[in-house]
Amino acid sequence: MYADTQNDITRQVVRAAQLLLAYGAESDLVEEISQRLGQALGLASVELSISSNSLVLTSLVHGRCITTTRRIREHGINMTIVCELQRICLLAEKGLYGPNEVRKRLARIEPKTYPPVLVVLMIGLSCASFCHLFNGDLSACVITFFASAVGMLVRLTITKHHFNLLVNFATTAFVISMIAQTGYVFSLSETPQSAMAASVLMLVPGFPMINAISDMVKGHMNVGISRWGHATLLTVSSVIGITIAMQLGGIFL
Repeated sequence: MYADTQNDITRQVVRAAQLLLAYGAESDLVEEISQRLGQALGLASVELSISSNSLVLTSLVHGRCITTTRRIREHGINMTIVCELQRICLLAEKGLYGPNEVRKRLARIEPKTYPPVLVVLMIGLSCASFCHLFNGDLSACVITFFASAVGMLVRLTITKHHFNLLVNFATTAFVISMIAQTGYVFSLSETPQSAMAASVLMLVPGFPMINAISDMVKGHMNVGISRWGHATLLTVSSVIGITIAMQLGGIFL
């Protein structure tokens, strides 16, 4: 294998690893896909070092090493892209994709999102369902629906303007709590506490926490601790927004 070919394949593999990390894949999966893709394209071995915001990849062919570094910028969780990268790896292993085909597929990868109206509606329905599971009455479920739907709309709007994620979570939690506590203020429901609890469940950073624990269990302590810290900060930001709203409403749970 020529040096130019090794350089090209190494860039493709590190791009795949970069996308996997940016869109929420766990570290063990990133290592596995990178090594399998590199070997399928002709590399003898691929070694990967992952940190909280960067990765270092080294490829080896006939005693020649190439090392490259990439910075990781999180783009939010998107399992569609993670699945697409796994599909590319499988097709390369089967011999259906060579370096040129892999390069073209990687260049065409773009995140696909659901329409905002649909997201707002489904978030409202899901939180209202949780309120029902918490033994909330009909009024509490309706309040939860509107509070979480408006909160999701605020969250999407803030995200569109690229504000800090911590500010996003704190503001969203504040808006949701202000709407949800109307059940207390105006005595609209006999179970207002269910609406208060269920409407903010959309802000629980469950996926980052699961990834953090998975990384730490599988030996990626640095990345796991970093992800756990980030999820904890998001939770604290939500608590701050909820607390401010409760203080303004005169409600203490």
